[in-house]
Amino acid sequence: MKKTLIILGVASTFSAAAHAQSSVTLYGSLDAGLLYVNNWEGHSNWLEHSSTLSNTYFGLKGVEDLGGGTKAIFRLESGFDLTNGGFAGNGLFNRQAYVGLQNNQYGTLTLGRQYDSVVDYLSPLALAGQAGGVNVAAHPLNNDNIGAQYSVANSVKYESANHSGFHFGALYGFSNQAGGFANGRAWSVGAGYSNGPLTVAAAYDQSNINPNAAVANPSPAVAVLQDANLQRTFGVGANYAFGPGTVGLLWTHTILNGATFAPQDGVPALNAHFDNIELNGTYGLTPALALVGEYTYTFGKTSGAGTQSSSPRWHSVTLGTDYSLSKRTDLYFAGVYQHASGDLYNDGQGFVVDNSTSIANALPPSSTPNQVGVTAGIRHRF
Repeated sequence: MKKTLIILGVASTFSAAAHAQSSVTLYGSLDAGLLYVNNWEGHSNWLEHSSTLSNTYFGLKGVEDLGGGTKAIFRLESGFDLTNGGFAGNGLFNRQAYVGLQNNQYGTLTLGRQYDSVVDYLSPLALAGQAGGVNVAAHPLNNDNIGAQYSVANSVKYESANHSGFHFGALYGFSNQAGGFANGRAWSVGAGYSNGPLTVAAAYDQSNINPNAAVANPSPAVAVLQDANLQRTFGVGANYAFGPGTVGLLWTHTILNGATFAPQDGVPALNAHFDNIELNGTYGLTPALALVGEYTYTFGKTSGAGTQSSSPRWHSVTLGTDYSLSKRTDLYFAGVYQHASGDLYNDGQGFVVDNSTSIANALPPSSTPNQVGVTAGIRHRF
């Protein structure tokens, strides 16, 4: 009888251990609220809006322990609109879809649809990537993808293990297109270092097609500068934590070569560059109540054959507060103001495209140089 109990106990132990070595987790974030915009296609407007503060998505992630410090991992993640239940972007798993191997010593190698190094290393230092994500704080036109509005398909990605606070990574996206190996490919590299309260990072991303062209319902400014034959983005940033607060500084530079001018036939392709300088901060007034804010100055230069140079500018300010009802549910109130100036395009012969507001490439542009958006809502993470 005792031997039987011992055998059953050992078998049960091994069964539990085997079960613990493999797991699949359902996770996600739901964000919905009311939004006021003072100028929406020429009129002020109230509406219900999804993902104003942070992205709405669900996903599955899994891990299987293969032994020797190596694990098989996967992630399937889909963004959607909570107001109507429709999927956002292309396909079902439009945010991330990958499988790979992870080793405690050698790092992680994955294949599939994944975010680039700018998103991995610089976005967490911007307000758009902090506090669970503050989407309205993404930079105008999402010109640098700090707002993580697109990911790279057909990509292989490597992320190193953490070496005393230092880590690095790289991504290569195969074109999977006819017309040449380089047609539509992308690659990026990044590195970061954390030591106590200080975190610093740098990243570089290059693509042979401007990913903004794939953004659903782009603003007119994004529609103007699309399908660039070469896009390059690089930047550096740092965050410093003090008590319940964090302050951050970020600079990114984006270059577009050969961007088409979609609304007009016969207009020469444009070359453009944009610089974004962001100062941000978060502060916990109490364990449940937090304040967030940022100011971003974006200045650009556009030019093309037979044109004169144009100098679009944007000043963006975001302020918000977040109150946690629990570890997973919170209420938020946030406002964003943006001022645009300069021309987006000027051929020097009387044909001018005025610059317009582009609040995180999420709201329709204002018909005036200024735009204000105010939102209040609820977010639940699981």
